[in-house]
Amino acid sequence: MAEERQLFAGAQALQAFRSADFRRLWTARTISLVGDGAFLIALGWRTTTLTGSATSLAIVLMAHSLALLTTLLVGGALADRYSRRMLMIASDVARFVIIGALTVVDAGGGLSFSLLLVFAVGFGLADGFFYPAAGGIVPLVVESHELASANTLIGVSRQGAFVIGPALAGTIYGLAGSATVFGFDAVTFLISAAFLFGTRPRSFEVEPSEGTWHAIAEGIRYVAGVPWLWVGIAVTSAVLMVAMAPFQALAPTFVADHFGQGVGAYGLLFAFEALGMTVGTVAFGQVNPRSRRIWQIFGFLALNDLFAVLMTRQDSYEVAAALMVVRGTLIGYAIALWSTLMMEWVPDTKLARVTSLDFFGAIGLVPLGYALTAVVSRSVEPATMLTVGFTLAGLMWAVPLFVRSVREAA
Repeated sequence: MAEERQLFAGAQALQAFRSADFRRLWTARTISLVGDGAFLIALGWRTTTLTGSATSLAIVLMAHSLALLTTLLVGGALADRYSRRMLMIASDVARFVIIGALTVVDAGGGLSFSLLLVFAVGFGLADGFFYPAAGGIVPLVVESHELASANTLIGVSRQGAFVIGPALAGTIYGLAGSATVFGFDAVTFLISAAFLFGTRPRSFEVEPSEGTWHAIAEGIRYVAGVPWLWVGIAVTSAVLMVAMAPFQALAPTFVADHFGQGVGAYGLLFAFEALGMTVGTVAFGQVNPRSRRIWQIFGFLALNDLFAVLMTRQDSYEVAAALMVVRGTLIGYAIALWSTLMMEWVPDTKLARVTSLDFFGAIGLVPLGYALTAVVSRSVEPATMLTVGFTLAGLMWAVPLFVRSVREAA
């Protein structure tokens, strides 16, 4: 044990690795996220080639988001009453079954757009039970002073996976097709569940509850009483609607039409962004700022969209990729700081519900963003839509800094 502590003492960002349970949790999530990173690229390219329409991916992503929103708040309430570990395992098993079925159907040549929507809905429903439990379990496997390190390592895992996953997808898809990528993702859920099964998080005191909906209402009241939380969630919701939703839905068409590139370049564009997010997350873990944290969160997020606008106006794919690294660095730092701030402020008894509300609020308008993208993209060029969306997003991120109770909160 002494040798283990000495090993991680030198780097502040690595301190959470002292916990064997955190290492198991981190490994489970990393493996699963690599699969997800590959899956998203395969899904985007397969949907576009299956239908020949730039709007079809927006519809599939909208279906997934609506399904996720359906179970997210319930998942948060359950994760504050029952075992967060078991909820994560159950979600992993359900997603293995769903993506495994998608693999079989696609490999057999029977995949249709309607079936793709059905799988997207099932996947989203299962996702809704995973994310609140995953957010709430972290303080139960590390000490409070290691939360910044834990969020740094989780961020590195997430972003590193979205470097490796898309790069793998571009290669595997080109060699063996979409079904192989889907199958790879399905297997990662089983491996994740196996690692989670061996994790033993600490127990936490459960608040008396009058039922699931009452518990959700209690969580909403808590968030409403913390200005930086509800303002941040509201702004994020608007930003993701006008910027992220169009970018995710139009990226395959944008890469193909604007740069004349294929699925490999499409995957690498997201991999470069994830690489930057990894750098930003590690930077946060080493710095772990204790003052002007709200300024840093929203200032960096506003700045990231400036680089996104520049990216959409580039004719050079190489320059666009470099800009994605820069914007990713800013996003990674801000997200790690936001997650740590939330875990420090919110009591363990409410953390899963607040995590679910954070997630729910953030993506609440994303389905509308996908729907608007599907309609507007029929008459507006993808590059133009993305430029306008990222410009609006940059302005919106600055709004919380004009609210005194928010900018002075931390």
